[in-house]
Amino acid sequence: MSSKSMQEKQVPVILSRQIVAKSRLLRIEAIDLKFSNGELRQYERMQGSGRGAVLVVPLLDENTMLLVREYAAGLHNYQLGFPKGLIDEGETPEEAALRELKEEIGYGAKRFTNMKSVSMAPAFFSANMTLFIGEDLFPEKLEGDEPEPLELVPWPIDAVDELLAQPDFTEARSVAALLLMQRWRSQRSE
Repeated sequence: MSSKSMQEKQVPVILSRQIVAKSRLLRIEAIDLKFSNGELRQYERMQGSGRGAVLVVPLLDENTMLLVREYAAGLHNYQLGFPKGLIDEGETPEEAALRELKEEIGYGAKRFTNMKSVSMAPAFFSANMTLFIGEDLFPEKLEGDEPEPLELVPWPIDAVDELLAQPDFTEARSVAALLLMQRWRSQRSE
């Protein structure tokens, strides 16, 4: 389907909205919809803070990227991935990326490249994340909100296949960022 026909497709009309559950991070909303063909349906969707989130692939040097291993409550295990976090009120995505790096890996970055903004489970979750590459790292630590120190894991940039084979490297946003970084690197070397 071309992007022009996607723009012309009419989204369903929201007939009513009701909050069915709420936590300090999320709201679950039931929405009654009427589709353009007359079909009526109820969907549930989770809504985040609305400010979005960031994820950074930090490049320590031309051969090394930095990952973190941290507790993932949803899977109840430790997962390997790139530094990430929510955008705080009043922050730009780049400012949030810089802060998250300092909090999670003890480095800042002088240069960020915006690779792509991605959605997460868009069928039921209204959240976006901006994926960055961070370059020209410098040591600087900020206190974060993690309950325990995160394990810093340097990884050779040329060992992408080995990283993808790791049983604890499963988080889709980190996998997408890794592959986009690899594509970015190959385009720069052309």
